[in-house]
Amino acid sequence: MKPRINHFNANPKVMQAMLSFSEHSDHTSLEKKLVELVKVRASQINGCAFCLHMHTRDGRAAGDSETRYYLLDAWQESPLYSERERAALAWTEALTRLSEATISDEGFAAVREMFSESEVVELTLLVVTINAWNRFGVAFRPIHPVEPEIV
Repeated sequence: MKPRINHFNANPKVMQAMLSFSEHSDHTSLEKKLVELVKVRASQINGCAFCLHMHTRDGRAAGDSETRYYLLDAWQESPLYSERERAALAWTEALTRLSEATISDEGFAAVREMFSESEVVELTLLVVTINAWNRFGVAFRPIHPVEPEIV
């Protein structure tokens, strides 16, 4: 896999605007571990290796376990996720896969049961932002850091 272009070098103004936009989703009332789970789940769906590398690392640094990241693709089948996390992950999947189906009233009710109105707006911004970053990552293929394997 080779990178296509360095989008930060190719158009610093656009990328500065993206960073400014993104900063709002980094300063919410949502729990850091939840934020990183959402970012990783959207990145899994979108196939963004750079974002997967970054946000699994950030989630582990925030105190989350590797096991929860290993099982995230099957979160509905695992007892490792709280009801609040499950609501956030379902919301993330619905917004990330928006072209496949509309957001049902039941889906909205589920997220509202676990999050305040303000938090739903923050969560939605978070999902929108990581999906935007995923598009940059998938389009331009930046290479994530390659660390020596631990055996």
